[in-house]
Amino acid sequence: MRRALIALLAAPFVLTTCAPSSWAAEKPATAKSPAVADDARFAPPKDLNGYFPFTPPTTKEAWAKRSAAVRTQTLVSQGLWPMPTRTPLKAVVHGKVEREDFTVERVYFESFPGFFVTGSLFRPKGFDGPRPTILCPHGHFKDGRFYDAGEAAMKVQLDTGAEKYALSGRFPLQARCIQLARLGCIVFHYDMLGYADSQQISFDVAHKYGTKRPEFETKENWGLFSPQAESRLQHILGLQTWNSIRALDFVESLPDVDPKRIGVTGASGGGTQTFLLGACDPRPAAIVPAVMVSTAMQGGCTCENSCVLRVDTGNIELAGLFAPKPLGMIAANDWTKEIMTKGYPELQQLYKLLGAPAGNVAAFPYIQYPHNYNYVSRAAMYGFFNEHLKFGAKTPIVEADFKPLTRDELTVWTGEHKPPAAGPDFERKLLRHMTEDSDRQLAALAPKDLPSLVKYHETVAGGIDALLGRRLEDVGPIEQENLEKADRGEYWYFRCLLSERARKEVVPVVYYHPKQWNKQVVVWVSELGSASLTDSSGDPSAPVKRALAKGYAVAGPDLLGIGSHTVDGFPADANRSVKNPRLFAGFTYGYNYPLLARRVHDILTVVAHARRHEGTEAVHLGGSGPAAPWVAAAGAQCGDGVDRLLVDTAGFRFAGLTDYLDANFVPGIVKYGDLPALLALRAPQPTWLAGETEVPEIVRAAYAAAGSPKELATPPAGAKPEAGLEWMLR
Repeated sequence: MRRALIALLAAPFVLTTCAPSSWAAEKPATAKSPAVADDARFAPPKDLNGYFPFTPPTTKEAWAKRSAAVRTQTLVSQGLWPMPTRTPLKAVVHGKVEREDFTVERVYFESFPGFFVTGSLFRPKGFDGPRPTILCPHGHFKDGRFYDAGEAAMKVQLDTGAEKYALSGRFPLQARCIQLARLGCIVFHYDMLGYADSQQISFDVAHKYGTKRPEFETKENWGLFSPQAESRLQHILGLQTWNSIRALDFVESLPDVDPKRIGVTGASGGGTQTFLLGACDPRPAAIVPAVMVSTAMQGGCTCENSCVLRVDTGNIELAGLFAPKPLGMIAANDWTKEIMTKGYPELQQLYKLLGAPAGNVAAFPYIQYPHNYNYVSRAAMYGFFNEHLKFGAKTPIVEADFKPLTRDELTVWTGEHKPPAAGPDFERKLLRHMTEDSDRQLAALAPKDLPSLVKYHETVAGGIDALLGRRLEDVGPIEQENLEKADRGEYWYFRCLLSERARKEVVPVVYYHPKQWNKQVVVWVSELGSASLTDSSGDPSAPVKRALAKGYAVAGPDLLGIGSHTVDGFPADANRSVKNPRLFAGFTYGYNYPLLARRVHDILTVVAHARRHEGTEAVHLGGSGPAAPWVAAAGAQCGDGVDRLLVDTAGFRFAGLTDYLDANFVPGIVKYGDLPALLALRAPQPTWLAGETEVPEIVRAAYAAAGSPKELATPPAGAKPEAGLEWMLR
């Protein structure tokens, strides 16, 4: 396995008897030479109003790999990797309202125990056999299912041609559901959090959060938007995505639903829900997200954003995860107005690559109208679903007028059907259930033998990969520029820049290279950067001298924000936030890697650079104190690319962080097992673990399951720090 990795990463470097020629060669500085200030990561963090282009792949194999990674990232971001336990829905359907050609029933069911999805179930009259079914998440319309645009807005819609009938103009959400029912569809129109009958989490919390709530940021009993919740990927968007998945479960349980003809459509925030459900669940057969798929603004509400979701991706690619199944996109005179030139052509290329019929991806630009889901847009949706879900309706499909349902006819909480518990205590209880369920699933994955260790890796490493964004094998070509070199007798000294041009990342590194090299490299990581390799006189420190005497080369990187790897104003001790006044972690980490992940990327670059030198036989990695979480994370992401890992954790745990801008904050990391999980992912590779009062059980179990318990070395009580160095240099 290690040989295969080396072969994969090998680069055409040549070694001399004294030092690697690529390390010793002089490379004149030019205007194009990499410089620290050129590191793209010093740019302001990306926000939801950035530019999010999609580059289609050139081969099916490339898309298979890319789509699998983005799909996993999406599931991780929604708290759905692994899927939560599907508890009984306990669905209640009651209060049927009769109309001439359709009926409407009131529905509520539990997506989590005690947490209710509420909605309206429209059924057609006069149709036989299992019916096509449409899920309708409503989006940001005032009062949701109860939406009434009012007389003035209705008149504008009629005057501009946006609506055909007055009642459709006042009740466009009902118009959609009623017309679909008249076409023979079952329709489930369900509430977003804080709208209509879904009041267990208030509208202000779900959609208007912007100021910290200290009483919800406790380590034992937290609420939404807290660092504790974000470190477990618990957020509004994930709750709504889970509600959509459970809505699929609900409609599939109905005897008159055809499970092979399920569609999803919604506008605005409902459009976001539409394409996210298409990305997360394989069951929908066709989707039509309205006014949300674009390369521009990605969704401005807290209910449309989450940590991890759009890092290195965007709504076009997220919608593309539905390929090659039918995808229709509706645009308006908003952030979606450029869809025909930015996004749609690329999706057409993707669908063509996958061999899908040309009509499987469509865009309907109605940029004469503002952000909406009006009659013109709905008509396009009816036609698209009619074709792909085989309604069998005559075309063109023209909406008919209707008698709207009143709020009293729509609400699910009537008579004996009382509203459930709500408010702060319920919020904490819900998150406690989510935490306990997730912890049980992780505990059940604890490895007992090699097959279960593989399963543990698939789940936990899959999650960690999405959080950190890179593994050793993902590091691209590296260029080296020597800034300084010196012959110091028994060793060479180099100060250089390593540049991964494709990502526009630069890492300053100092190398000490013995002339009698044993073909092994030690990468030492410190919060002091390369300065940690020298003593007060500027000579190599005693540990470095010890390594050089035994023939080891030593590399000391300046990670992002440390030592020479910084620019004015870039903090070394905190994450930067986007310029959004609302204090929500998802606005920052939904589009940007946290600082710790960036530092892990730097470590991976240095390790890859060392491994790629012809003749390198082993690379070792070490760090302690403040650097411990960076080294532990990098060790997990390097796999057998790091031969020996030395880490002194000093008892660090991510769960102890209380600020989402802390330099070591990583959203989701606690969900997957915190620092011990990173160490467990090292098994069966040799690891020296210090700083723990006792070895974490998951780490011990992983090494035992791998059949290599002796490769996990722990210092005895009272052992001197030098013992770890001797272990690494053995």
